[in-house]
Amino acid sequence: MTANPIDKVFAEARAAGQCVFMPFIVAGDPSLAATGRLLIELSRRGASLIEIGFPYSDPIADGPTIQAAYTRTLASGIKVADVLATVADAGAQCRCPLVAMVSYSIVYRRGPARFAAEAADAGFSGLIVPDLPADEAAELFEHCNRVGLKLIQLVTPTTPDRRIRQILARCSGFVYYVSVTGITGERQKLADTVTERVQRLRQVTDLPICVGFGVSRPDQVRELAGIADGVIVGSAIVRRVAERADRPLEELVAEVGAYVEEMARAAREGSSGVRRSCSGAKREP
Repeated sequence: MTANPIDKVFAEARAAGQCVFMPFIVAGDPSLAATGRLLIELSRRGASLIEIGFPYSDPIADGPTIQAAYTRTLASGIKVADVLATVADAGAQCRCPLVAMVSYSIVYRRGPARFAAEAADAGFSGLIVPDLPADEAAELFEHCNRVGLKLIQLVTPTTPDRRIRQILARCSGFVYYVSVTGITGERQKLADTVTERVQRLRQVTDLPICVGFGVSRPDQVRELAGIADGVIVGSAIVRRVAERADRPLEELVAEVGAYVEEMARAAREGSSGVRRSCSGAKREP
């Protein structure tokens, strides 16, 4: 089995002392055609990975911006097969790995083995399943391993040390560190505990650590780039897509692409000269 592209992205970034930038978009918002175009454009504009949200009626951690996008998209009649087909069609022109953010209800209804296989066939490199507890993730973790997918797990500011150990046992690709307690959404200030928590995670895992939730401005990305392996931005991008939904597709794609390019540049600038290494002294939490 060939190496997973997510591993390659982080290996190359670490070697260069760089932080990666990962935008999030909602599949089918405002249309499947727009999703395909955005995947190609954002990868061209400097995204190192792209996270794609599968619309779901009851997300557990998404704020009003992403929830509204899911509601709009579900009302249009989008299906899981439509998302997989769109990703497969765009994959040949997309320059970076794709990660699915998907509720376990969707995975379970389709069947864990089937969903993992279909996601890999469509061109996904990893899954994030935020509502699947780590101690119940063994089956999906094995299915992902069989088809070469990474199963990315989330750690929050309130996750106890013992729980972190359980999460890391079923985590691959990278660790998604949720920088705030609460839901997704743009915030004016990063949490004061981010640096300390990321450093603590580095003591217990060699996996890359990406920080998301609440990030929306270049200065925030630059700040995080000095401590994290990757920065994830979602709500700010989803909001821009919604605000431009009635404009010509070319204009929407170009304007969202320009924002992602600015943020990706901030990630590079913020990590300039910073050498990142997760190897070395690792202890049990």
